[in-house]
Amino acid sequence: MGSEKISVVFSLVNQPSSLHKALTPFTNNDINLTHIESRPLAEDPEKKYKFLVNLEVHGEDEEKRFQKAVAELRDCAGETSVQVLSRRDADTATPSNSSEVPWFPIKIDELDRFASQILSYGAELDSDHPGFTDEVYRSRRKIFADIAFNYKHGQPIPRVEYNDAELKTWGTVFSKLTTLFETNACKEFRKVWPLLVQNCNYNKDTIPQLDEVSRFTKDCTGFTLRPVAGLLSSRDFLAGLAFRVFHSTQYIRHGNNPFYTPEPDVCHELIGHVPLFCDPEFAAFSQEIGLASLGAPDEWIEKLATLYWFTIEFGVCKEDGELKAYGAGCLSSIEELENCVSDSSRKLPFEPENIVTTKYPITTIQPVYFVAPSFSEAKRKVREFSSQIPRPFTVHYNPYTQSVELINKRSNCVKMIRDLASEMKTLEDAVSKLTD
Repeated sequence: MGSEKISVVFSLVNQPSSLHKALTPFTNNDINLTHIESRPLAEDPEKKYKFLVNLEVHGEDEEKRFQKAVAELRDCAGETSVQVLSRRDADTATPSNSSEVPWFPIKIDELDRFASQILSYGAELDSDHPGFTDEVYRSRRKIFADIAFNYKHGQPIPRVEYNDAELKTWGTVFSKLTTLFETNACKEFRKVWPLLVQNCNYNKDTIPQLDEVSRFTKDCTGFTLRPVAGLLSSRDFLAGLAFRVFHSTQYIRHGNNPFYTPEPDVCHELIGHVPLFCDPEFAAFSQEIGLASLGAPDEWIEKLATLYWFTIEFGVCKEDGELKAYGAGCLSSIEELENCVSDSSRKLPFEPENIVTTKYPITTIQPVYFVAPSFSEAKRKVREFSSQIPRPFTVHYNPYTQSVELINKRSNCVKMIRDLASEMKTLEDAVSKLTD
């Protein structure tokens, strides 16, 4: 067994020595805690507090002591008041305790915990990568990787001075793609594009800076960007979307073949993804997939990742009877942008049950696309499909605290209903003041 990062969430009645009693099981079983925090429960702030403790478990012996500590904590706090969130290393076995839920971030700054855990590329390139033998390109990739590895939530994203070769590659891709947007891109994309040109320095001669773009997307929909060195796991990448955070690369593809890249790059991110993260409906749809992934079993992460692939990456929708692209993989690729709306490619209705069983190529043109009638309809179907995920709670994103709340008790539901009632009252007041 390798190392295991674990968070334990529990609630206690606010009374003298209650926290000391709750932490005693960890002390007695020689479990070292790396982080402790508390906050009053929103539904009963005077009487109850919620606590979050983080720890790491190494080896089978410590795992047994941890399980004993959790059992003692449940005796102290109550069975339903304790939630274990487990994040195991890739080489470890399936959790021995079936009540454990895969670890997921509760607060937005916890994205820092996995942002550097990339699966491939980064500063090191595979032998078949177009830039593998180019020492200058490899050294540039290391610069970009170092920026991502050192970045922490809340910091401004460091500016990058792109060299002439990188600017030339960007200009080649930018100039060709923009000739196809008017006919092949969805209306939401076409609406935002001129705003990016006006506000974020989108043009063929300049690669926009991530920090500047991130501030613009935040103003539009609350979505922000954070730098990443390479590909994250599906679980980690989707978790970022739950917080309206998009992990974006800053490096650019190799100039030898500007119309091909074996990995996401700044052309893909800024041209393909960013415009629709500025659209409220699409932003909500993207976050919906992210929230569905939190705490989901591995087999469901694979399903959600496939849904992501055929929507946010290679999505196609109907617009006034015509096919239009909304997926970033289509909008940032000449071949895909032409192929996805042509009669030569296969089109199927947007049905999540069929999508999640569909295999897809990563380095070649997509042979099939799933057509959604609208973002709202796709979001509705994804939400219905996600309700089947076997997890003992529902999650709700609180934009005020930028944190995820677990809805697993009646009191949580009552609070949400009260909040909704307050919003409805505001809406009712606004409607009453409207004139026909």
